Amino acid sequence: MVLRSLCVLRAQAASLSGLPAALLPGGSGLDLPGSGLVLRSLSTDVFQNLALEDWIHDNVDLQSRSILLLWRNSAAVVVGRHQNPWQECDLRLMRRSGVPVARRRSGGGTVFHDPGNLNLTFFSSRKNYDRARNLRVVTGALRALRPGIDVRATDRFDILLDGHYKISGTAAKLGRTAAYHHCTLLCSADRPLLASLLRPTCHGIHSNATASLPAPVQNLMDHDPSLTPESITRQLAQQYLAEFGSGGLPVVPVQPSDPAFGGIDRAAAALRGWDWTHGRTPRFSVDTALELADGAAAATASVHLEVKAGRVEACRLGVAPEWLPGGPPARLAARLLGARFCPSEAAAVAEAFLRAEGGGATGARLGDLCDKMVALM
Repeated sequence: MVLRSLCVLRAQAASLSGLPAALLPGGSGLDLPGSGLVLRSLSTDVFQNLALEDWIHDNVDLQSRSILLLWRNSAAVVVGRHQNPWQECDLRLMRRSGVPVARRRSGGGTVFHDPGNLNLTFFSSRKNYDRARNLRVVTGALRALRPGIDVRATDRFDILLDGHYKISGTAAKLGRTAAYHHCTLLCSADRPLLASLLRPTCHGIHSNATASLPAPVQNLMDHDPSLTPESITRQLAQQYLAEFGSGGLPVVPVQPSDPAFGGIDRAAAALRGWDWTHGRTPRFSVDTALELADGAAAATASVHLEVKAGRVEACRLGVAPEWLPGGPPARLAARLLGARFCPSEAAAVAEAFLRAEGGGATGARLGDLCDKMVALM
């Protein structure tokens, strides 16, 4: 299907300079400088689509053409390049729900993706990078579908509905000669899931990471049921092609896993890896207290952690010696050094530590401390 669509593209006398030859069978030998093109990803995998963005940015000559990529994902939370996922979302609930966290290569805040959230990526040369023009395409498409709808771009390049509800946020990546600006569009997203996932549960974090700015949101379909992702996708394509002078090119479906997109699978795997999603978090510290219990008795443990590149660089645990005599909290803290700040690795460290410490009279209390440390992450 992809190759058939691209044969239509070739038949309409356009080429994508820099795209794989396998996607333009035989080569067109024709070029239309300044023309725009709309691509629609057939993948719903957030990591594949983020890798596709970077592939287009890195491999396509954008000096004389512009591209709009339309894409939707299965449920995922996407943090900005300079953000702290522990500070932005409920990682424990995400793990239980099978919702991945992804880190994009652009800045900005955290967003929730699902099939009801339409993503748009505007590619251009750096010289022609123009977020305001791009957002006029979006608001123009919505007004064409629903005359009279109150949608407007803000000075922060968000889009508000009725002057209050955020329906779109913006982020960008600026390369040496090329750039992309991407934004979301809330059509029919699962708002209860969005609200529950974008609620951080790791408290006491101190960090210079970029923090998201909470805002009230609304789905476009809540405003008008006719504003479906499909209808908006069609209108956005028309609006973009009219604005950027495509000469009537069709919307081209692309599959990021097509072997012709050389290296995308490897790039997606890197984006999926823990070293990128969590390990690229700016350095941070955690100062908090853990409530410990042993039957009717209770105590409090003070915790100080310093985390660099996603790993525990320093750890101090303060527990009253009469609660855990003999210094086991200090030994647990020492074992955590160098470990990833994540529950699976912390649980493995705790399990080995408890075996080495043995049971004894304080075994239950030490186990409770370990469980609370794992839950912190």
